[in-house]
Amino acid sequence: MAIVFLCVTILLICNGFTNGELQRRLNDIPTINVDKSDTSSTIQAAIDAVPSNNKNWICISVQAGVYNEKVEIPSDKPFIYLKGEGMDTTRVVWDGHGDILTSATFTSYADNIVVSGITFENSYNYPPNTSRNPVKQAVAAKISGEKSAFYKCGFLGYQDTLLDDKGKHYFILCNIEGAVDFIFGNGQSIYENCSISLNQGIHSTGYIAAQARDNPDQTSGFVFKRCSVDGKGNAFLGRAWKNFSRVIYFESTLSNVVVPQGWDIWSFTGHEDRITFVEEECVGAGSKKAGRVKWEKTLTPWELQSFTSISYIDSEGWIRKLPIHVHV
Repeated sequence: MAIVFLCVTILLICNGFTNGELQRRLNDIPTINVDKSDTSSTIQAAIDAVPSNNKNWICISVQAGVYNEKVEIPSDKPFIYLKGEGMDTTRVVWDGHGDILTSATFTSYADNIVVSGITFENSYNYPPNTSRNPVKQAVAAKISGEKSAFYKCGFLGYQDTLLDDKGKHYFILCNIEGAVDFIFGNGQSIYENCSISLNQGIHSTGYIAAQARDNPDQTSGFVFKRCSVDGKGNAFLGRAWKNFSRVIYFESTLSNVVVPQGWDIWSFTGHEDRITFVEEECVGAGSKKAGRVKWEKTLTPWELQSFTSISYIDSEGWIRKLPIHVHV
């Protein structure tokens, strides 16, 4: 597949760069086009065309359409900018199921990855109101590399939608949909201004986050910053997948889908002191704390700032060096 040098037009304001400086950076990025009308053009073929151990940004521009393929960015293909035409128009769909490690529609093992304007769907149990399949683990995306950012992307599934596996990640203005443990893993991630939608089906109660921090020395955790939580059904904000699980909701809008207890200890009864489940400055019908579990934590102002600041995932400035501006 030929690599052509094209201008990647992003109508965003770049904090720290003039429009001209940003445009020059984008003009210097080689671009591989993926065209749905060309049956030989696939996202995976474009990724395969990126040189191993690449050290410079390469854009893979994916035109609007539904791409029925399983996509993987291997660990030796860093610095890929995967650019769709919008989460409502560029979709990647697959129906893998039964294994959280291998079923993902989209898997990224590489460091320094940015994705914008694409929805990743696992169609095995989605949409739940029409699926006739038995419920199984069916991952829409698995993110395992460091320094990965997702801007205006969608993640659609039912059980185990988004495996935020490991590494420092930034999700901004994304839509994440599911019912059971649908944001899970041991990532160190900030979700900012994201829409978190419950699509509860046959389960009586759902679970949004299942974070997997398993020792006190790990810095991992999920921070939901200025997000909205809504949808259909009832759900816990999170449950403890591992014995030092950490989840924080900050300045988020919680609808009445959130059950009064808020959190579930899962299999760690008696070790509640190890779990860090936090709500600070949230609003909405589901934010009332009167019925919350007694072991929900309260952070000091300094602790809260350390988790909700962008420096929690980016003390090196890697977000500022992305080929597009994603930080609000």
